[in-house]
Amino acid sequence: MLVDSHCHLNYPGLVERQAEVLERARKAGIGGFLNISTRRSEWADVVATAEREPDVWASIGIHPHEADQHADMGEGALLDAAAHPRVIGIGESGLDYHYDKSDRAVQRDLFRVHIAASRATGLPLIIHTRDAEEDTLAILREEAGKGAFPALIHCFTASARFGRGVLDLGLTISLSGIITFRNAREIQDFAVEIPDDRLLVETDSPFLAPVPHRGRPCEPAFMRDTATFVAALRGQSVEALAAQTTANFHRLFGKAAVP
Repeated sequence: MLVDSHCHLNYPGLVERQAEVLERARKAGIGGFLNISTRRSEWADVVATAEREPDVWASIGIHPHEADQHADMGEGALLDAAAHPRVIGIGESGLDYHYDKSDRAVQRDLFRVHIAASRATGLPLIIHTRDAEEDTLAILREEAGKGAFPALIHCFTASARFGRGVLDLGLTISLSGIITFRNAREIQDFAVEIPDDRLLVETDSPFLAPVPHRGRPCEPAFMRDTATFVAALRGQSVEALAAQTTANFHRLFGKAAVP
């Protein structure tokens, strides 16, 4: 069984047929789903899905695109929401300088708020970073000096240098369907460097459908295509990769094991 460590089941494209999407994924061998929030207004619905579906868990956080609309949100809001038994992660949060949909200083401040919440709760921080490698790594290094916190880079699309930097800090790296794209050679080359015990896989659905599903809304069922591709890159069977990444998920997201 595989775990989709990052999906958006409450986003348009999936939410309208959520039960069907989940059933199709289960039949494809996907045994768990981490449903990610990106703005505070989503938290209740994302948690409600996790309450209703025993193999779905929730995260609570603010995407960097939404930082300007949550500039005054403090750590307390995250701590309160994270106390729910079905909430197992903080995020996604981080820095996105590609689109600059929010002020960069506000993004950085809110990223630190999420790090503080991760440190206080012990829940893993789910990090989004795009075209912001230097600032992301600098903040992670500085904050690690204040006290440890568990974290992962979701949907890895950065340079090998950045990847090695976050591995040195003890982070986990999650690979999405992007790795199957023809122009993803640098990511493919780095994927073989990721230690076995620091690797996760995800869909980021409804985005980034892997080959051979490109052009369609991505679904958690497509997780197997990404996992099969990654396993071939790393010279192992998809069954071995599934077992390893599932074990990694439950070790990192330890709260997922709590009934």
